[in-house]
Amino acid sequence: MDDASVQQVRRFNRSVTQRVGALDDRYLARDRPLGEARLLWEIGPGGCEVRALRTRLGLDSGHASRLLRALERDGLVEVVAGARDGRVRTARLTTAGRAERALLDERSDELARAFLAPLSARQRERLVGAMGEVERLLTAALVELGPADPAEPDARFCIRSYFDELDRRSESGFDPAAGIQLDPRELRPPAGVLLLARLRAEPIGCGAVRLHGDGPAEIRRMWVAEAARGLGVGRRLLGELEAWAVARGARVARLETNRALAEAISLYRSSGYREVAAFNDEPFADHWFEKRLDGTDARR
Repeated sequence: MDDASVQQVRRFNRSVTQRVGALDDRYLARDRPLGEARLLWEIGPGGCEVRALRTRLGLDSGHASRLLRALERDGLVEVVAGARDGRVRTARLTTAGRAERALLDERSDELARAFLAPLSARQRERLVGAMGEVERLLTAALVELGPADPAEPDARFCIRSYFDELDRRSESGFDPAAGIQLDPRELRPPAGVLLLARLRAEPIGCGAVRLHGDGPAEIRRMWVAEAARGLGVGRRLLGELEAWAVARGARVARLETNRALAEAISLYRSSGYREVAAFNDEPFADHWFEKRLDGTDARR
């Protein structure tokens, strides 16, 4: 990563924080800084669990508590214990809080118009398009990959979502019991690994690899939530799984997929996988792929 890129990011950050008023203790001409206003907006009309607020905004417990107490003192928010579990606290807007949030929305719209008003139509189009691209890339940079036990709730959620999508998109439906079975022990090191992708602590994707001694490593359970597609998550998962296999001596990776999963097929081909003859009897598969992980061409 070159220094010029780092400096450009820093200049961008300084410009944005100044332009949006992040340095002002009275954000949008109200009696509170941006942090409190942002939390007020995030709570929303339906309320929100405090732990979810911390996760979404990347706040530590102490900072979130201070912001909430300030809003409570102003009569804008109330924090209540959950009916089923008193340890789960939920923040809700009061009547005054809902009115304040509506005013913040109105003034935020005015600020956005002020960004665009001095520009020509072409410049506005360029700015809005660039902002959309920056938002996507910043979101992609927030995605975290890491190993998970197949039995943990987030892992079960991802695998269940993977099965549900296969069933929804396949012409014949999908029955996981009818295909090649995968024992959870095969997705735990050293036999294999299951990687989860998380965005703001929420699971959005998964992928697995299992080893077969000196034989090809097997890529399995590749899935990315529809809302997270376009962020490069699938390619990152695939690359990490390949790297994990290579580090443990694998020289070849194999995988199979269904013809309905056009995006997956495109990903595999663009990642260096070539189509080969069927190497297993997976009834759901229409395409079988192989890639040499040592960079050589298996056709030579």
